[in-house]
Amino acid sequence: MGVFFAVMIAMAYVLAPVSLIWGWIRWISRRQKLGRPFFLSLIGFILTTLSGLLAISTMAYALATHGFRFYDPNLLRIYRWGFLLSIGGIVLGLTGVSVPNALRWHAPLAGLGMLAFWMIAAATE
Repeated sequence: MGVFFAVMIAMAYVLAPVSLIWGWIRWISRRQKLGRPFFLSLIGFILTTLSGLLAISTMAYALATHGFRFYDPNLLRIYRWGFLLSIGGIVLGLTGVSVPNALRWHAPLAGLGMLAFWMIAAATE
Protein backbone atom coordinates (compact mmCIF):
# COMPACT_ATOMS: atom_id res chain seq x y z
CA MET A 1 0.00 0.00 0.00
CA GLY A 2 2.91 2.34 0.72
CA VAL A 3 4.26 1.84 -2.80
CA PHE A 4 0.87 2.75 -4.27
CA PHE A 5 0.77 6.05 -2.37
CA ALA A 6 4.38 6.81 -3.29
CA VAL A 7 3.54 6.32 -6.97
CA MET A 8 0.41 8.48 -6.64
CA ILE A 9 2.38 11.27 -4.95
CA ALA A 10 5.10 11.07 -7.62
CA MET A 11 2.46 11.27 -10.36
CA ALA A 12 0.67 14.20 -8.72
CA TYR A 13 3.63 16.32 -7.67
CA VAL A 14 6.29 15.41 -10.26
CA LEU A 15 4.67 13.97 -13.40
CA ALA A 16 1.82 16.47 -13.71
CA PRO A 17 3.83 19.72 -13.37
CA VAL A 18 6.72 18.46 -15.51
CA SER A 19 4.36 17.20 -18.24
CA LEU A 20 2.37 20.43 -18.25
CA ILE A 21 5.38 22.74 -18.42
CA TRP A 22 7.27 20.58 -20.92
CA GLY A 23 4.13 20.13 -23.05
CA TRP A 24 3.47 23.87 -23.31
CA ILE A 25 7.10 24.49 -24.21
CA ARG A 26 6.96 21.81 -26.92
CA TRP A 27 3.66 23.06 -28.29
CA ILE A 28 4.86 26.66 -28.49
CA SER A 29 8.12 25.66 -30.17
CA ARG A 30 6.54 23.15 -32.59
CA ARG A 31 3.22 24.59 -33.68
CA GLN A 32 1.83 22.33 -36.33
CA LYS A 33 -1.17 22.19 -38.60
CA LEU A 34 -4.12 21.34 -36.44
CA GLY A 35 -5.39 18.09 -37.87
CA ARG A 36 -8.33 16.43 -36.15
CA PRO A 37 -6.40 14.04 -33.83
CA PHE A 38 -3.93 16.75 -32.89
CA PHE A 39 -6.75 19.20 -32.23
CA LEU A 40 -8.43 16.77 -29.81
CA SER A 41 -5.10 16.14 -28.09
CA LEU A 42 -4.63 19.90 -27.72
CA ILE A 43 -8.11 20.26 -26.21
CA GLY A 44 -7.29 17.44 -23.78
CA PHE A 45 -4.07 19.19 -22.83
CA ILE A 46 -5.96 22.44 -22.27
CA LEU A 47 -8.47 20.62 -20.03
CA THR A 48 -5.60 19.15 -18.02
CA THR A 49 -4.03 22.61 -17.75
CA LEU A 50 -7.34 23.99 -16.48
CA SER A 51 -7.39 21.22 -13.89
CA GLY A 52 -3.91 22.27 -12.77
CA LEU A 53 -4.91 25.93 -12.62
CA LEU A 54 -7.96 24.96 -10.57
CA ALA A 55 -5.70 23.11 -8.14
CA ILE A 56 -3.29 26.05 -7.81
CA SER A 57 -6.08 28.60 -7.38
CA THR A 58 -7.82 26.39 -4.80
CA MET A 59 -4.61 26.09 -2.78
CA ALA A 60 -4.05 29.85 -3.00
CA TYR A 61 -7.62 30.54 -1.88
CA ALA A 62 -7.29 28.08 1.01
CA LEU A 63 -4.07 29.74 2.16
CA ALA A 64 -5.60 33.22 1.93
CA THR A 65 -8.77 32.32 3.82
CA HIS A 66 -7.32 29.83 6.33
CA GLY A 67 -8.71 26.77 4.58
CA PHE A 68 -12.05 25.15 3.97
CA ARG A 69 -14.49 23.66 6.45
CA PHE A 70 -14.68 19.89 6.80
CA TYR A 71 -16.65 18.57 3.79
CA ASP A 72 -17.27 22.09 2.54
CA PRO A 73 -19.76 21.87 -0.38
CA ASN A 74 -17.70 24.33 -2.42
CA LEU A 75 -14.56 22.25 -1.93
CA LEU A 76 -16.39 19.08 -2.93
CA ARG A 77 -17.62 20.88 -6.06
CA ILE A 78 -14.02 21.88 -6.81
CA TYR A 79 -12.93 18.24 -6.42
CA ARG A 80 -15.65 17.15 -8.84
CA TRP A 81 -14.58 19.72 -11.45
CA GLY A 82 -10.95 18.73 -10.99
CA PHE A 83 -11.79 15.06 -11.55
CA LEU A 84 -13.91 15.83 -14.61
CA LEU A 85 -11.32 18.13 -16.18
CA SER A 86 -8.50 15.64 -15.67
CA ILE A 87 -10.54 12.69 -16.97
CA GLY A 88 -11.56 14.76 -20.00
CA GLY A 89 -7.89 15.57 -20.54
CA ILE A 90 -6.96 11.89 -20.39
CA VAL A 91 -9.70 10.77 -22.77
CA LEU A 92 -9.13 13.50 -25.34
CA GLY A 93 -5.36 13.21 -24.92
CA LEU A 94 -5.49 9.52 -25.76
CA THR A 95 -7.14 10.32 -29.10
CA GLY A 96 -3.94 11.98 -30.28
CA VAL A 97 -1.52 9.24 -29.22
CA SER A 98 -1.69 7.42 -32.55
CA VAL A 99 -0.66 10.48 -34.58
CA PRO A 100 2.81 12.01 -34.04
CA ASN A 101 2.42 15.54 -32.67
CA ALA A 102 3.97 17.81 -30.06
CA LEU A 103 1.48 16.82 -27.34
CA ARG A 104 1.30 13.13 -28.16
CA TRP A 105 2.15 11.86 -24.68
CA HIS A 106 2.01 15.04 -22.64
CA ALA A 107 -1.78 15.35 -22.60
CA PRO A 108 -2.63 11.87 -21.22
CA LEU A 109 0.34 11.77 -18.82
CA ALA A 110 -0.40 15.20 -17.38
CA GLY A 111 -4.05 14.17 -17.10
CA LEU A 112 -3.07 11.06 -15.13
CA GLY A 113 -0.91 13.17 -12.85
CA MET A 114 -3.73 15.62 -12.23
CA LEU A 115 -6.17 12.77 -11.60
CA ALA A 116 -3.74 11.41 -9.01
CA PHE A 117 -3.57 14.88 -7.43
CA TRP A 118 -7.35 15.11 -7.12
CA MET A 119 -7.56 11.58 -5.72
CA ILE A 120 -4.96 12.43 -3.06
CA ALA A 121 -6.71 15.73 -2.27
CA ALA A 122 -10.10 14.02 -1.89
CA ALA A 123 -8.62 11.19 0.18
CA THR A 124 -7.06 13.61 2.63
CA GLU A 125 -10.38 15.40 3.18
